[in-house]
Amino acid sequence: MNEQIVARHWLAIIAPKAAPAVATSTVLILARIWNANGAQHSLGNAVLMTALSLAAGAAGVCASIGRAGDPVIAGTAFAASGGLALAGVAGYANGLSLPLLLWVLTTAIAYGLAARYWRTDRRERVAYERHVSDRREERAHIERVETIRGTTQIEVARTGAAYAEQLAQALITRAALPGFDPGALEAVGLPQLPFADSSKENRA
Repeated sequence: MNEQIVARHWLAIIAPKAAPAVATSTVLILARIWNANGAQHSLGNAVLMTALSLAAGAAGVCASIGRAGDPVIAGTAFAASGGLALAGVAGYANGLSLPLLLWVLTTAIAYGLAARYWRTDRRERVAYERHVSDRREERAHIERVETIRGTTQIEVARTGAAYAEQLAQALITRAALPGFDPGALEAVGLPQLPFADSSKENRA
């Protein structure tokens, strides 16, 4: 079986690995822009971001411990909570030391959470590829067996036809010789030949 080989672009391979760092870096940059535009020491903005972060964290807790808990919704809510907390601190703080520290921590946590899903996805992909490989090997084995069986049947039929043709030719040749007795053939179980009657008539 010939399989089509599809080479993935290097950007398609790197993009999922870089997504957490890109997301946290984007939040940090936008928060610092917000800081430069009047968010610094703004108590109302700090209260708003704190409330939004707590609300997102509460939504993640509810989604994770609910009866029909969805890990995707919970992970999204916790990510939003962390991003809002990072944005609030980065927008309210004076310098870059605390925002950068929180950015490093948030990025590390994001990669820690993503690594678990990457392992699960890789495990499922390996299991699927192994299953597909087993099915492909099984079908290839069945095709080989059927090919051998069909070839054997063709060879047997061809050999049988050749043997029957040789037997008929031998009987015809033997019938042309003097002293041929068709009754001897019928006595040993061979079928009656059409030319047996004509040979009897000729002898009569």
